[in-house]
Amino acid sequence: MCLRARAEAWTGAQVCSGDADTVARHVGALTSAPGATLLVARDTDGVVGILLGRLLGPNVFTDEVNLAVEAVYVDPRQRRRGVGHALMQSAVEIALAAGAENVYAAPLPGARGVQRFFVRLGFAPAASHRVMAVAALHRRLAAEGARRRGPRGGLEEVIARRRQSRGESGSAALFAAPRGAISRHVSRAVQTRRPLESSTTIS
Repeated sequence: MCLRARAEAWTGAQVCSGDADTVARHVGALTSAPGATLLVARDTDGVVGILLGRLLGPNVFTDEVNLAVEAVYVDPRQRRRGVGHALMQSAVEIALAAGAENVYAAPLPGARGVQRFFVRLGFAPAASHRVMAVAALHRRLAAEGARRRGPRGGLEEVIARRRQSRGESGSAALFAAPRGAISRHVSRAVQTRRPLESSTTIS
C-alpha cells in the first residue's frame, strides 16, 4: 500500500524507498514512536486504505495535545466510497480520547487528490501543513456520515440495484453499505499509546 502511494506522488522517490522490506522497517520504526497510530481499512480482498498519525504534546513548547496525520492513502479502486472518511473518523476518535485540540495534516506535494480531500473536510492552510480543530472535524464527519446514510438516488441507486440483481459480494457490498458499516472495518493495526509527557516550564 505504501509503495502504491509512492508511485502516485510525483515526489515519490523523496517519500520513501522503493524496496518493500525497507518500507516495512521504516513503518515499523514510525509506529513504535510514542503516540503513534496506524489505522488500516480492510474489505474481503485485503487492505484498501491506511492512515498513519501521531499524537504530539504536551511538551516544553506547548501545553496542547494535537494529532498529526502524516499519511492517508486509499486504493484508487475504492475511492469516493467512504474509506477515507472512515479512517479520518477513527483518527478523530483517538484525538478526542486524548484531549487533542487540533488535527494537522501534511499532504505530499503533488498529491492533489489528498489535498482536495482535506480541503473538502475544511482543513485550512498552516505553513506547510493544513489544520482543523478536532471538534469541528468531528462535527463535519458526523454530518457527512448522516448524509451518506440518507436515501440514495440517481446513478447510485441504479448501481445499487444492479449489484443486488447480480448478487455481488466482497468489496462492492462492503462499500455500498452505510458509513457505519465501513467504520467497523477500520482496525487499529498498530497503536502505540505511551503516556504523554507532562509539560515543563523554562525559566
